[in-house]
Amino acid sequence: MNIDFAALTEHQRYKLMASLIVPRPIALVTTLGPDGIVNAAPFSMFNMLGEEPPIVMISVNRLQDGVLKDTAANIVRTGEFVVHLADEDIAEQMHRCGDRHPPHVSELDIVGFTALPSSAVKPPRIAEAPVAFECTLWETLETESRQIFIGQVRWMHARDELIDTETWRVRLQHYFPVGRFGASFYVKTRERYSLAAQGETRSTSIDEM
Repeated sequence: MNIDFAALTEHQRYKLMASLIVPRPIALVTTLGPDGIVNAAPFSMFNMLGEEPPIVMISVNRLQDGVLKDTAANIVRTGEFVVHLADEDIAEQMHRCGDRHPPHVSELDIVGFTALPSSAVKPPRIAEAPVAFECTLWETLETESRQIFIGQVRWMHARDELIDTETWRVRLQHYFPVGRFGASFYVKTRERYSLAAQGETRSTSIDEM
């Protein structure tokens, strides 16, 4: 099957790409509105881009009338945001943060998340999330349909049992993130396996990397 993307509509291209490029990590992003209201929204067009500087990317689509979503408008205005990773315990609340609400309504209040002060940026972090990356805006890319924000990680928060700070290894036996699988479908990450090179020996188990 050979498909000319130039012959497809924007929606058809989105459906194919978003359903085939899976699973995708999910960024649950908090920002501050102009009136100080905390906005929280999930985005699955998200990933790590590098470690020096430590940068991550989130891609936010424009609304049909071209208006920016609250998350995008807040980042453009303040240059700050917090990216949280979602695990099985908060997956349902994370998904509900994607519902449309007026700018004066905080998704944290709607779904029952707890806000905690961040260390380096003004938007608060979510206490229930296993990991939070405080970010300042590094660069913005714009397309006809999206704004792509590249953020530099300034501070990280993680559950106490998640990281061994002597070896800087992540204890995956305490970490069960969920991934986006297209539409409203998600996947769990409990089935993990190793593909070692011939003759290679592992210094750690798969649950500690």
